[in-house]
Amino acid sequence: MKRRALPVPLIVMSLSPVFLSGQQPPALPAVPAFGLEQEPALHIAREVDPAHPFSVIGPRGALLGRQDGSYEMWIFPWKILSHMRIRAEMQDYPVPIDVNPCAAWIDVTPVATILTYSHANFTIRQIMFAPREAPEGSGAIVLYQIEAIRPMTLTFSFTPEMQRMWPASSDPQTSPEWVQAQPGAANASPGFYILHENFPDHAAALAMPTAGPGILAPYQERPQVWPLDFVLHFDPARDTNTYFPLLVTLADTQQAATREALSSSLAALDAAIPALYANNAAYFRDLLAHRTSIETPDSALNAAFSWAIAAIDQLRVETPERQGQALTAGFVGSGDSTRPGFGWFFGRDALWTLYAVSSYGDFTTTKQEIDFLLRHQRADGKIMHEYAQTANLVDWQSLPYEYAAADATPLLLMAVNDYLKISGDTEFVRSHWDPLARAWNFETSHVSGDGIYNNTQGTGWVENWPHALPHEEIYLASLDEQASLAFANLAHACGHDDLADSARTRAAQIGKAIEREYFESGSSFYAFSVDAQGAQDSTPTIFPAVAWWDGNFALDHPSAMMQRWASSEFSTDWGTRDIGDQVSFYDPISYHQGTVWPLFTGWVSLAEYRAGREHSAYAHLMQNVNLTWSQDLGSVTELLSGQFFQVLGRSTAHQLWSSAMVISPVLRGLFGLEWNAASQTLIVNPHLPADWNSATVRRIPIGSTTVDLTFTRRGQELSIEASGGGVSAIHLVTDAAGAKQNGNGLEIPLPAVEAVFPQHLPEFGAETKQMKVLGEQRTGRSLTLTLSAPSSASEAFFLRENDGGMRVRATHAAMGAERDGLLPVTVTFPEGAGYATQTVTFTW
Repeated sequence: MKRRALPVPLIVMSLSPVFLSGQQPPALPAVPAFGLEQEPALHIAREVDPAHPFSVIGPRGALLGRQDGSYEMWIFPWKILSHMRIRAEMQDYPVPIDVNPCAAWIDVTPVATILTYSHANFTIRQIMFAPREAPEGSGAIVLYQIEAIRPMTLTFSFTPEMQRMWPASSDPQTSPEWVQAQPGAANASPGFYILHENFPDHAAALAMPTAGPGILAPYQERPQVWPLDFVLHFDPARDTNTYFPLLVTLADTQQAATREALSSSLAALDAAIPALYANNAAYFRDLLAHRTSIETPDSALNAAFSWAIAAIDQLRVETPERQGQALTAGFVGSGDSTRPGFGWFFGRDALWTLYAVSSYGDFTTTKQEIDFLLRHQRADGKIMHEYAQTANLVDWQSLPYEYAAADATPLLLMAVNDYLKISGDTEFVRSHWDPLARAWNFETSHVSGDGIYNNTQGTGWVENWPHALPHEEIYLASLDEQASLAFANLAHACGHDDLADSARTRAAQIGKAIEREYFESGSSFYAFSVDAQGAQDSTPTIFPAVAWWDGNFALDHPSAMMQRWASSEFSTDWGTRDIGDQVSFYDPISYHQGTVWPLFTGWVSLAEYRAGREHSAYAHLMQNVNLTWSQDLGSVTELLSGQFFQVLGRSTAHQLWSSAMVISPVLRGLFGLEWNAASQTLIVNPHLPADWNSATVRRIPIGSTTVDLTFTRRGQELSIEASGGGVSAIHLVTDAAGAKQNGNGLEIPLPAVEAVFPQHLPEFGAETKQMKVLGEQRTGRSLTLTLSAPSSASEAFFLRENDGGMRVRATHAAMGAERDGLLPVTVTFPEGAGYATQTVTFTW
């Protein structure tokens, strides 16, 4: 879709005093003009899909809606309003127009989201942003810019809410009041609504300059929730090129909830709009300019990588105690509830994400998150699972949520160690040694007879399971092994070498126990769990994939298991299911028994890269990448059906760890990066697609500096060149056989022949039909691919010859003439039912 320029600089209507009691409002003085970016670094522009969501999220509030323009507004932790809609009545045009079905176009940037309504008589742009430095009591701002042929009256209708986020209680319904401004009153708005609670210490105020109220039900009417209206009279001769802001502010003290104080807060917010918007633009410009970026031949991949950084950063929200910001799990519209997705704080969600955050160089966010989690560490060392935005308003510790899961404790040790390996910040680790040691003591004090951290202190991964929850899962066991190695490194950095030695010994013992207790030789698969007596639950799952996460552990017998992960048994055309589709209790729309999570897809992709299965790894990576444009534009959703390409109705559309599972498989898998800042060493084991001639990763953090890496194909070698300010102090190493050092870089031998498999998502509603790459084997002068596709299908891919002059021959495949340096290949699969397998061999 062709990109369109965003609106030009216009004028914001000011909250100067006007008459709204039956009189036409006069022209108003304007606050200084401000502009929207003409060509932002990230910009998605397309026709709307009315049913798809959007999210505009900042540290203090959010706008969550649908692409038909309807939305709800939050000033955390309060849901202020919902079901915002617009109606237009045009002069000399007797038919009223429901504006929301006229939603035609959406522009999304990290700075703002713009919805454009298009009608023959008018164009309305709804510009929404959440200030990164919002004034106290505000969280999100909406600006309406209107163009029209005829004068018209616009009615902005919404449901007043004033409901706290789950689980805190609120009044059953708010009591709205319209406050009419007095002519000539200083710093007054033209009039505004106050949403009152039963007690005078909480209220919200809402204003739209020049707009008057709709119908307010009198006290004598039967109590019910009535929509509120802002009624705006628009005259194109007077109001063209003017923004009309929807201003909302929240008071949480009795003094701030007075009419005078709320009026002043609205006026201050109005005056601050240009600066708030300019700050947003500068913030995201600087964020992307100073974090890691990639430049590859795939522009969609490049954009998705940067979008993932922005999407993660947008989920940083002020903590309830106002002690800085922490990562929330994700947001989507709350509907008729007070749960906007998972818009509060989760330990494991954040910790899986910190691997991405640290790797793109946002050390401040990593340290803030670790500090937040350690402030909520239980006295016995356990790390929190969940903390609501309203946890400080209820008896949170009496509820079963804060420490419900067991995995955040090993994940914390792993994430802190990952931060140490990338940053070299031993001072931070030493200053947090005591709580880290408590976490280690908790983990090692709750083990089974095999010495593995078990589920008795909370769930591992699944929160429900047929028959009973597991006693010990391979998911948690694999984290326990990696956390042991992580703690060994942390202890060594803090001078506790005796603890480091014992932790390394423990890691080795756990690795052996996993092989002994979980591997099933009959199926060549690893069991999902074992019970207290050691009996296996042999359900085939993707959870063993986490064993490869840290890069220092791997299962001994992965081949057959990974081949099944790559097949249609686990792999849909949009990601991986958590269990195989032949399991008796497989349910493609259940939460834990058959849905597709981008989180799982990311786990599997990185495991496949590290195990040398780059084709399936790349397919899974690109599924997550392409989901960036599939629902809430610029972010990746929480979960999808395991049968059809479609999200679940309650899927959190802007999900934290889903975006992280774009970044981690790219940097740690596709580019194969590993860090050791203590020795200033950057390990590079790349798996670049064969149709890429070059690629660059910019601003890779290591220690206190950054380095750029440029990858260039030169015949049968891949050249890796380091550059940038930190290059003189960095050592590049690789595990690739036959590699050579070359100045500040490396030269890695390439295979004589490589395969290229294009990737794309299917149409919504489609079932799995795409070809899968189950395996690849090489000998000196041959390449054998094991492929799977629907029976009788003909599928295409490409070959690249890195050694000119070869004569490549194929069995079970047809080859065409070379195009753009690639040889097209067509494979026809055997007849039958379901997916069929074909083995293709190339020799030269």
